[in-house]
Amino acid sequence: MSKLTTEKYLVRALLDDGVMSKSLFEDELQDQINEFLKSKKEDQDDFFFAITERDNQVAMLLIDGDDKVHVNEEARAVLKTFWQKLVYEHNMLILIPQMVDELSEGYYFVTGVKAQKDSAD
Repeated sequence: MSKLTTEKYLVRALLDDGVMSKSLFEDELQDQINEFLKSKKEDQDDFFFAITERDNQVAMLLIDGDDKVHVNEEARAVLKTFWQKLVYEHNMLILIPQMVDELSEGYYFVTGVKAQKDSAD
């Protein structure tokens, strides 16, 4: 699949609130949850999310600060709340090209997120 096609489906799923695939989540991400949890803990991330795309379908997994797993549209909603809508959109516009590159190489896109702490004056 071309990178442009992959990008189109990522934009639809992540920025345009498109439907995500439960079966793709089950096929590709569900069995990786323990590894993702381990990575989140080792890196001391506040959140961790993974994206996959296949056959014009997108699936997403998000592990929150309490290690609760969220899937697809719920994962997207939790991340939007965490980042706030405008920051979410900005971050996705930056991340989608990286996602396309990783996915086109046959990998999942995975990333940990650390909350930005307010510094005391």
